[in-house]
Amino acid sequence: MNTDQFEGKWKQLKGAVKQRWGKLTDDDIALLSGKRDELVGKIQERYGITKEQAQREADEWATATSGDLQGASRTHSAGSKL
Repeated sequence: MNTDQFEGKWKQLKGAVKQRWGKLTDDDIALLSGKRDELVGKIQERYGITKEQAQREADEWATATSGDLQGASRTHSAGSKL
């Protein structure tokens, strides 16, 4: 998922971010505004990990979540044709 896609799907992603990184507060998530770099920084800050590790976790999560969102979108689209 590229940066534009990440920002465009932010409303859908917020809940998943909270589930994945429970140490992030609601205020943290609200302030991120879909900015991937800011998410990486907050993960690094809250979990005390390196920037590279936070980036890797965010990338892995985004890849997995992207597939989930695409599957949900296809299911929703198929259901709306009925």
